[in-house]
Amino acid sequence: MNSEASSTPPDRAAPSHRTRFRRLRRLRLPGYVVVCWTALGIALAGTDQMGRYGLGTELGVLTGFAQGAAVVLALWRPLPAWALSLAATVVAAVAARPALVGHPLPGPDWPWNEAEILAHVLVLLFLALRVRPQVSVAALAATALTTWVVQGLVGGATYTSTGVTAVAICGAVVLVGTAFRGLGEARTQLVEQETITAEERGRRTLLEERNRIARELHDVVAHHMSVISIQAQVAPHLVENPSEELKENLAGIRQNALEALAELRRVLGVLRSENPGDPYGLGAVGTGTAPDAPQPTLDRLDALMENTRAAGLDVVATVEGQAPVYPPGVQLSAYRIVQEALSNALRHAPGSQVRVEVIHHARGLHLEVVNSRPSEPVRASPGAGHGLLGMRERAAMLGGHVSAHPTLHGGFAVQAFLPRDGKATALADSDDLDPPDGLELIFPDDLDDPHDPHGLAEVAGPAVVADPDEVRDAGAPPSPAPSPPTAEGNR
Repeated sequence: MNSEASSTPPDRAAPSHRTRFRRLRRLRLPGYVVVCWTALGIALAGTDQMGRYGLGTELGVLTGFAQGAAVVLALWRPLPAWALSLAATVVAAVAARPALVGHPLPGPDWPWNEAEILAHVLVLLFLALRVRPQVSVAALAATALTTWVVQGLVGGATYTSTGVTAVAICGAVVLVGTAFRGLGEARTQLVEQETITAEERGRRTLLEERNRIARELHDVVAHHMSVISIQAQVAPHLVENPSEELKENLAGIRQNALEALAELRRVLGVLRSENPGDPYGLGAVGTGTAPDAPQPTLDRLDALMENTRAAGLDVVATVEGQAPVYPPGVQLSAYRIVQEALSNALRHAPGSQVRVEVIHHARGLHLEVVNSRPSEPVRASPGAGHGLLGMRERAAMLGGHVSAHPTLHGGFAVQAFLPRDGKATALADSDDLDPPDGLELIFPDDLDDPHDPHGLAEVAGPAVVADPDEVRDAGAPPSPAPSPPTAEGNR
């Protein structure tokens, strides 16, 4: 199988998260401008208020602009900014203490003035948004302890106390910042969990499709092993006077074939679904294929299309070229691809006209199923939307490829190429099998569609695969899923 399909790209389910991140980046520059202007206002207001302390021009300008610089620095380094803001407040309070002696009542705000409180509150807000809650609480505790030491132990003469008010406001801001940080972390974890869930769902879907294919191929392999066993048993009777050595070798071949058949049955038991009514995992309860039913081949395409016509679709089939002898795996995959394409047309394009083309090339088998615009109302469909994933896996297993795209007239087209011998075909030899020119391929990633979290559209060979359920939803509402063309359909 295609090794590229075994893993889902890590960013497959997060395009909307990247879009939000880009929008936030566009808002950064205006936010920086607002913070810088706020810091400048705090610096000028602090310098003006320091004049009431009698600190002098140099020290007043230094402490005032230190508070403004702390606000700007908090955008990138909140912890050093907090230390700078607190240090500037302590220096201003201690230097202003002599000016409080003999000051007329009421005294100036001390040890925090309005500009210092505003600056420190902004710094603590940025700190609470950027660091762990334990660090924010520790910074708040250090601020409260420093305020108590300056006001309670060192003290002043005549002043209006602002220590309790400043600590209370800082505590409220730290609480709000911590809450917003927790909310942001919860959203981030939710996005990560959704991404992981989508990836796991995609991997599980991929494994289910591969197990389904393996269960179907079991019959093909078992048939060949049974033929080998029978031929080895009959061969001695076709030779006159066979030697004992020949008899022993043929008996060994037959015994090995029988043992291989037994091992195949054990493998099938491991892969068998849990539904006892569907031992091969080919349909819903009660509609599964019997274990002894033969796997379909190209000869049964006519019966498949008759069932589809009976379900209400106008199906026209054309066959070009002389059909060679394809391996059973190629015939089985071709049947399933056509069956899934017809089932999609039943679900998403009721009342449409469907054209099925089977073209036998020298290189392999080319299949094309095209439906017109639906002529009946399209209603909600309960389908899982994994049909194209199974098509892709079947084609990739044989070295082929599948493409799906909307047509210019509102319909939908599915094209597949399967190499004649089940081996990969060079790109140069399959250029004429790519989608027609002029058609716009729709990719779920580019649509940023939240209904496609699994990222089922991937490159498989030279063509691009897009989920028909998602592409059809872009042009029309979904429709209900009628009964599949045959009981073996994957719905």
